[in-house]
This record gives sequence, C-alpha cells and structure tokens, in this order.
Amino acid sequence: MSSLPGADLSAIDWSILPAGAVRSFFAAPSGSLAVVTLGDPAHPRIVLAPGVTGSKEDFSLVLPTLAAAGYHVTSYDLAGQYESTHAGPERLVPPRKHYDYDLFVADLVALLEDGPVPVHVLGYSFAATVAQIALAQRPELFASLALLSCPPRSGQAFRGVSRIGWLSTVLGARAGASLMVWGIRRNLTGVTAARMRFVKERFELTRRRSITDVMRLMKQTPDLVRVLATAPIPLLVAVGEHDIWPLRLHAQFAEAIGARLAVYPAGHSPSETTPDALARDLLALYASARRS
Repeated sequence: MSSLPGADLSAIDWSILPAGAVRSFFAAPSGSLAVVTLGDPAHPRIVLAPGVTGSKEDFSLVLPTLAAAGYHVTSYDLAGQYESTHAGPERLVPPRKHYDYDLFVADLVALLEDGPVPVHVLGYSFAATVAQIALAQRPELFASLALLSCPPRSGQAFRGVSRIGWLSTVLGARAGASLMVWGIRRNLTGVTAARMRFVKERFELTRRRSITDVMRLMKQTPDLVRVLATAPIPLLVAVGEHDIWPLRLHAQFAEAIGARLAVYPAGHSPSETTPDALARDLLALYASARRS
C-alpha cells in the first residue's frame, strides 16, 4: 500500500508535493489558508489538520494512498503557520488580539462546510484538540475522527509529557514556545537532514505569535471525553510508541472515549515516519464508518 514504493525517506524533498496534488488558498474566517488537495472531488472527503509548527506537507506520504483508495483528500496550514502566515486574529470580524480555540475551530468548520458532508477528519497533535471541539459543536459534519499524537489529558496538557513535563508548570507560554522552537531547530528529535532543511524553511514564514498562543491554549485543553465517548462515529487514536506523552496515557484516553488504539514504531510524527501503517489504519476507520 506504500504511497512511494521503496522510497528512501531520508532523501525526500518535503517541499515537493505528491504527483497530482493541487495547491490553492481557502478563504477562512481568519484569512487565507494554504491548502493542498489530491484525488477526485466526486469521492468522499478527508480533511487532515496538522499541528503547531507543522504544515500540510506533513501528510505528503499519506495523501497518495488515501486518494488512490477512492477519497478526495485535503490538508491545510493552520492560521499563522507556514504558508497560512497571513491568517490571524486581526482578520476576524470583529478583530481579536490572540489566536484562540474559536479561531482554529471556525477555520476547520468552514473548510468542512466547503463541500459534501460528512467528512472524515484527522487532527494531528494540537489540531486533534481543535477537531474534538469542532465535533462537539458540529457533529453532523463528521463521518469519523482520527486523533494523531493527540494530547491525552485535559487541562494543562504538557504536564504529562515525558521527562520535561515538569518544566511546563514553571514556564510561561512565550518561554515554552521559545524552548519548543529551539529544540526543533536543533533537531533534538533526530529527523533526517532533508526533513530538517524543510523544517527550517517553514519556520521562516510561521508566526512566532501563533506558536506562543497555541502553547497557552494547550495549557487549557478542554475535557471532551464524554462528547467523544457518545459520538455516533468511529474514532481512532493513532500514536507512536515513543511519543512525547507516555503510551499509557494514550491507551487510557483511547479506552475512555471508546476509540481503537493504533501504535506505531515512531515518535510524535507517524505520518512522516510510518505513513503506510497510518494510511492502512485510516482506511480501516473509514470502512468501519461505511458499515455503521
């Protein structure tokens, strides 16, 4: 099922989208969002939302497999991130000072409404929380929900992070954002040189204020376990066994919401490092949605 059979992941140029993918911009409530789509627009829809400091390209190895299986797949850069750098709270009506949950949720809902519904949705890391809120507000828009590397705890989500979670209790949002960016720029997670080049290029456009505001929001993660547990759609919690949050917390979260748990030999980014396995589990999720 490989999207790139035999591909050497260490040599991928992440700035180049898969063959046939279309770049465009979507007029969201917060401004112009950079979007990539792949597949037949007449097919069932999938929307993939990346996390903070991420981008639509994080799903480049998953997009071809999902499209080839008969889906129209869309991913986008969150407001303030990478090529959506000009989207932000100052463009809302009326304008606001900070990126907040309402902004990110309104953008996602607008994107889901821009075509046939319901839609299969994947939220990655912070965007998984955004997707949960959108589901709570507009359940009719969702055919299924996949939560990739999702914060498994409500409230101060960073408190459960392995090894350095204790730092989040003493660092403010700005300091936390600076520490996060510092760690990514210095490649503490050990990504390939090709991937690192793209990450650094992406940071040149991403607004630091958007990262800082998201750090603040992640310390106020809403508790939506009851909403998820009673949702009439199939749920998937997908995570690397070496994620920043311990696997036991993800397992507890998946059990509490009645989701299937999929674990990969990966870190926080299974869509980049184990794309075939993730795509396989997503297609199984979508098949279960059809059956139900």
